[in-house]
Amino acid sequence: MLALVGDVSDEPQVASVVADVVSAYGRLDAAFNNAGIIMPPLKTADTDNAIFDRVVAVNVAGVWNCLKHEIIQMRTQQSGTIVNNSSIAGLKSGPARSAYTATKHAVVALTKSAALEEGGQGIRVNVVCPGTITTPIVERMIAAGDLDADASAAAPAIPRLGRAEEVADAVLWLCSTSASYVTGVVLPVDGGLAAG
Repeated sequence: MLALVGDVSDEPQVASVVADVVSAYGRLDAAFNNAGIIMPPLKTADTDNAIFDRVVAVNVAGVWNCLKHEIIQMRTQQSGTIVNNSSIAGLKSGPARSAYTATKHAVVALTKSAALEEGGQGIRVNVVCPGTITTPIVERMIAAGDLDADASAAAPAIPRLGRAEEVADAVLWLCSTSASYVTGVVLPVDGGLAAG
């Protein structure tokens, strides 16, 4: 197993990580771009530009940097699959999280564009849009009062918080040969929230 540390908002670091993976394994068959941050609930006019810039740097530029360097490698192989992590916020807007929501909509758009551009190179690009998933970040937000646990667990079809394993299973399927004709797909993993 190879563990590498890097800042996705720093393009040279991303390029170095991809190069290190290829050096270790000879190729890059699949990538899951899952780095992201969230901000405290703030309305648009109340959001400081420094907060906005940081959220964009990680959530949009970070995905951009990863996509770029993963695709460069996968083009040389004429194969590969990439899954980006957006959010239910990439499909539905809500109050007091405009900067975060904008970044997650951007991830969906980047995914669709890259899928259209790279399919002829044997590269598939998809995006998952998780609902509220039980993670350390979500647990901290609930504890701080920045997220209502009951409201977050109120997905119309499956009324509970999701589990990280459920997102991982969707990503693994998208990366597998079982999804060999699937690209440009926006897959909610949200207990039916997007359907409601």
